[in-house]
Amino acid sequence: MAATAAEKRTQFRKLHETGCFVIPNPWDAGSAKLLQHLGFKALASTSAGFAWSIGKPDNGVTADDVVAHLKALCEASDLPVNADFEAGFSDTPDGVAKNCAAAVRAGVAGLSIEDSTGKREAPLYPREVAIERMKAARKGIDSEDKTTILVGRSEGFIVGRPDLKETIERLVAYAEAGADCLYAPGIRTKEDIAAVVKAVAPKPVNLLLGAPGYSVAEMAELGVRRISVGGSLARIAYSGFLTAAKEMAEHGTFGGLAGGTSGGEFNKVMRA
Repeated sequence: MAATAAEKRTQFRKLHETGCFVIPNPWDAGSAKLLQHLGFKALASTSAGFAWSIGKPDNGVTADDVVAHLKALCEASDLPVNADFEAGFSDTPDGVAKNCAAAVRAGVAGLSIEDSTGKREAPLYPREVAIERMKAARKGIDSEDKTTILVGRSEGFIVGRPDLKETIERLVAYAEAGADCLYAPGIRTKEDIAAVVKAVAPKPVNLLLGAPGYSVAEMAELGVRRISVGGSLARIAYSGFLTAAKEMAEHGTFGGLAGGTSGGEFNKVMRA
């Protein structure tokens, strides 16, 4: 019998209490099933991976696109799903609240709201505006289900404002505004990671790892609670596809098709 949304949310909250877990990022129902098959305990959507899968650039999708996608992910897996909900798909707090409520109705166990505007000249919402938007996200979530986790994201390190002091001040404010988990994509040094963990304690921290370097054990020692990989799995999958297709297009040979997992293996997972 499939797990209910309530059961998934309870399971997800327990994962945030102790230890350190990897929350990988599928981009469609099939990749979600494969990750569940491998034994992961939770999943997180990827805005980039999903956008590419429907032929659009990252940040080029609508709230309706994403809510439908989240529903598909939640239905495809018995694992809790955390939504990459970008900036809430609205400039207004009321719009953020409305869209967050729709995401919860889709079945997610958590969702993240970031403070980036998408505008080069002003890449982050002003701090007070960002706080109001986080409060609105909390309100929208709670209107549907108060056990759903809100992740507060500060994007300074990936939008050209890598200021640790500002990032920490924003994360602390987002925690006070109702975020259950905090996240600063782009922080890389152990010193910065440890500083963020200490600043928002006892609330858990999500860390983005998009390349080799650190291990789960190392990050657990720093107090990181969960590790996501963003669009990295989608990039790796599409890279393999492009390499094989490029060989066919340019050389008329098919060496890139060697070594792939059999269709039978994939069918076995998808039937489960």
